[in-house]
Amino acid sequence: MRKIFVTSCIWKKKAIAIVRFDYDQELISLIKTLPMATWNSQQRAWLFPYSEGILQELLRLFKGKAWIDYTGYTSIIAEQLPANLPELAPDLYQEIRKFTAWMQHTRYAESTVKTYSQNLSLFFRFLHNKPPEQIQTEDLENFHQNYILRRKYSVSFQSQVINAVKLYFSNKQKRKLEPIEIERPKKPKQLPHVLSKEEVKDILQAHKNVKHRTMLSLIYACGLRRSELLNLKLEDVDSKRGMLRINKGKGAKDRMVPISDKIIEMLRAYYLIEKPESYLFEGSKKNTAYSEASLQKVLKTALSKARVKKPVTLHWLRHSYATHLLESGTDLRFIQELLGHSSSKTTEIYTHVSQKSLQKVKSPFDDL
Repeated sequence: MRKIFVTSCIWKKKAIAIVRFDYDQELISLIKTLPMATWNSQQRAWLFPYSEGILQELLRLFKGKAWIDYTGYTSIIAEQLPANLPELAPDLYQEIRKFTAWMQHTRYAESTVKTYSQNLSLFFRFLHNKPPEQIQTEDLENFHQNYILRRKYSVSFQSQVINAVKLYFSNKQKRKLEPIEIERPKKPKQLPHVLSKEEVKDILQAHKNVKHRTMLSLIYACGLRRSELLNLKLEDVDSKRGMLRINKGKGAKDRMVPISDKIIEMLRAYYLIEKPESYLFEGSKKNTAYSEASLQKVLKTALSKARVKKPVTLHWLRHSYATHLLESGTDLRFIQELLGHSSSKTTEIYTHVSQKSLQKVKSPFDDL
């Protein structure tokens, strides 16, 4: 029978439970159903905030699926914990599990489910495990003032936490928390990072590995998000029509984007070598999607080989795709459709970084 090892310790001043097992897609799918599960590449294990009930939860989850060795799992008493926030109470852990199940049933994005679950846990811990039925608007205002602002967390984090708490109380507690003292600051309007075509070419051609080169090329060629690339299936490539189907992109929206003959030839060459069976890009095991961490490493290696010193991310390739389209004369409305943006305002940001638009502006210095 498959074996799972569960240990506990204090790591980075936090009490955690550590779960390790050999790669197994069924076990991975099971552990992802737990709201606080987080994969840590440094530990090469799944991490959970420590709680008295986590071991029983794991035993229940994997009953009949694997044998659990928890000889390394010891209780962590309150005195061992850092003097920041207490551990999450078992009853509140169960409450978050129910909230997570509700979000999954309502088809919230996986990333949203995970973020909201973690943020709600943080909120409960800040209130020292105060029963939800006793929590009032003043508690959320206190959390905002004495935790988020005092620690100078970002505007995005502030919105995520408040949204998570409000969603939980409106849908699970059937009442609203309407904080008056909390102002929602506007998110800073940061311009997208754009690479030159020469830089993109150097990055895409850096890998000799056909699979790695094809993945990065497809992101740029079709303006894909990371998750959209990894979720592609073989049947999503329509080579006869020259179209690529993207299923459940951001906001659970499907869309179609054109795919050039050059990329189709690259995909054919890749297919003959790798012969994927389900996902277009599979991991070390067949019928499993390529991992996000591995894709990040593919980009990091390409940047090193291409000697690109900029802190390029995968999303820079998507930004560059949109900007280069705009510079070549593509209508902004078509770019909006290709990127899957709900609002044209989101797409209009590329006009601020388009070289074609900016170079038309003549500096008054030239007239001196």
